[in-house]
Amino acid sequence: MNMPCLVTVDLQVDFLPGNPFGREENEKVSKKAGRLCEAFRKKGFPIVHVVRIYLPDGSNAEPFRRSSIVSKGGPVLAYSRGSQLAPDLLESPIELDVPLLLAGKPQWLGPSECIIYKSRFGAFYKTCLEEVLMRLGASTLVFSGSNFPNCPRSSIYEACERDYNIIAAEDAISGLYERGKKELENIGVMLMKVDEIISALSTL
Repeated sequence: MNMPCLVTVDLQVDFLPGNPFGREENEKVSKKAGRLCEAFRKKGFPIVHVVRIYLPDGSNAEPFRRSSIVSKGGPVLAYSRGSQLAPDLLESPIELDVPLLLAGKPQWLGPSECIIYKSRFGAFYKTCLEEVLMRLGASTLVFSGSNFPNCPRSSIYEACERDYNIIAAEDAISGLYERGKKELENIGVMLMKVDEIISALSTL
């Protein structure tokens, strides 16, 4: 595993159970992702948290979401509690720097851990992710997140197009189904459990 970087995707409060847009599975996924964060920090390996932030007028959302956000509201609205990172991922509470993130810049939490904002399903689409990964020297990306059919899957495929080595933490990605696992393996993605990843990190 060459210079691994953990990439968490959309693990935000609004998607945790008990919230209107929450998924029951994300309680377990968030805790598993938190264990990965701890292990990466302990080894000094980089972490990038990728988040969604919707403006109340829906202007930065996909066109099909905009009218719903305006009329009904939506998840991860700018400055809301629900837009914040899942607490399991953090050593101590932080607030998203909304202007910085929406401007396409990383919010650094430490020398090798940051948050970036994405406006669409894929974490590489019109974001600074590739620039950040180059700065961090990452060549292997370990993905965790919510919800596989949408953002984690899109982000993994984009990473594959950029020739990264990719590991999917299969028990730390919500909504991952058997056919999806096969499809990932077919594009060269390695599927590993969180315990297996942490064990592999200990040898680096």
